[in-house]
Amino acid sequence: MNDPQQIWPEEFAARYRAEGYWRGETFGMMLDRLAAEFGGRVAVVDAAHRWSYAELAERARVAAAGFAALGLNPGDRVVVQMPNRAEFLSVVFGLFYAGLVPVYVLPAHRETEVLHLAAKSGARAYVCADRHDGFDYRPLARALKAAVPAIGPVVVVGEAEEFIPFDGFTGRMAAPVPRDPGSVAFLQISGGSTGLPKLIPRTHDDYIYSFRASADICGVTADSVYLVALPAAHNFPMSSPGFMGALIAGARVVMAPNPAPETCFALIAQEKVTHVGLVPPLALLWMQAAPRTKHDISSLQVLNVGGAKFMPESAARVRPVLGCTLQQVFGMAEGLVNYTRLDDPEDIITQTQGRPISPDDEVLILDDAGQPVPEGEPGNLFTRGPYTIRGYYEEPAANARSFTPDGFYRTGDVVRRLPGGYLEVRGRATDHINRAGEKISAEEVEDHLLAHPGVFDAAVVAVPDRFLGEKSCAFVIRAEGADLTVRELKSFVRGRGIAEFKVPDQIVFVPEFQTTAVGKISRKALRAALKEKYLSEGNGS
Repeated sequence: MNDPQQIWPEEFAARYRAEGYWRGETFGMMLDRLAAEFGGRVAVVDAAHRWSYAELAERARVAAAGFAALGLNPGDRVVVQMPNRAEFLSVVFGLFYAGLVPVYVLPAHRETEVLHLAAKSGARAYVCADRHDGFDYRPLARALKAAVPAIGPVVVVGEAEEFIPFDGFTGRMAAPVPRDPGSVAFLQISGGSTGLPKLIPRTHDDYIYSFRASADICGVTADSVYLVALPAAHNFPMSSPGFMGALIAGARVVMAPNPAPETCFALIAQEKVTHVGLVPPLALLWMQAAPRTKHDISSLQVLNVGGAKFMPESAARVRPVLGCTLQQVFGMAEGLVNYTRLDDPEDIITQTQGRPISPDDEVLILDDAGQPVPEGEPGNLFTRGPYTIRGYYEEPAANARSFTPDGFYRTGDVVRRLPGGYLEVRGRATDHINRAGEKISAEEVEDHLLAHPGVFDAAVVAVPDRFLGEKSCAFVIRAEGADLTVRELKSFVRGRGIAEFKVPDQIVFVPEFQTTAVGKISRKALRAALKEKYLSEGNGS
């Protein structure tokens, strides 16, 4: 098993260092610096803990000594599957401090994903919680040890049973194990909604730059309070600006055990939260719940929405309903992140997904033949830059598909570039419906559906049709109290002045969407649900 690497050609690396993007700091060095600068300030809060920066650093030193005592060596990979608790930070910074490489796994992942990621990464240890959200991770740990012989120590935060209790670690590592800032700091998982995840190697240099710049763009300061509502191991709540962006600014991080509106509204009121990141389905739920909440959420200043496209009709409701500024985020765990800016005009904020972080983010928009499209026309997004990877870990076939010979990443997104470099996401390349030769953007049709007051959320998918090749089916969740019919909704969409072929061929009303572990709509699951349930029952028309 090869050690993970992420290597930029030297001419690029030299430029990124010269421009100050890469500053030669590791995560362990960063924590030491933050503890010295912000020592007594509160770093992280959850239901059971309230740690200062100095306390977080001290706990990381103890954790590092404990991991080293287990026989783990610098560079070893360690699978981390933890919910949103303060210990998540002491675990991962302890691993960084010891020179180990976390492999981030989401709390919602189960045996299939965990065993795959542990084996693929060559991990030597596993760290998990005892229980979360009704699930016991210790039987999973037993299955992991049985299936992946390389896994040695299992460390459990909570009741450890036969495993090693995290709270039992003793000793103290005085200084971080020296690591090359250009070495891989951790392995993240690819964010696709289908298939087993790929592993994304991120370096200290590139990742720290991404969230340091994000914190500035998102207006995070030492006086800010960032709520981690999404799973902390995911790229968005980690770095856009995420808890890492909050920490590097000296802000306070609040760990929410779940993203439910009332859970989070109580924390916003209690901790005076200023910033939070949500995926669109959660943003819709929060806006639905906000008018009825008993909690004071007026401290909220910025809502970052990303992970999937936030439709303009929904985006326009954020400020009136939640009383804060919407900041759209369009990014990927592989690198490139775009933000609308806090002082952008309202139409830019609601209708675009922002512009890149860095002046050295190179963006190409190409047609299917690899040629540049005219400015303002939709095309396939390619990118490279100081925090966009040059390859997945141990995935030669995927790397050949996903990266050009000169280092551009094929994102799979279809975008349109607007004046000022702003990008409007038009969908995924595979989200387009080819209906009798007419290409239909699923996101465009969803936007029209969402304009109806009786629609809470909508997802449009392609289904096979023997006459048309593909036809469109819209899964629709009605708004609370709405008695909307298929006929009414089709008539409404038709009345929006769009081509007839864009009106959904079929509409199926459903109570909820199946989602991935981080709240994205799983189109594969929706298609399967359509074929196996709704079509067979004859619903929709």
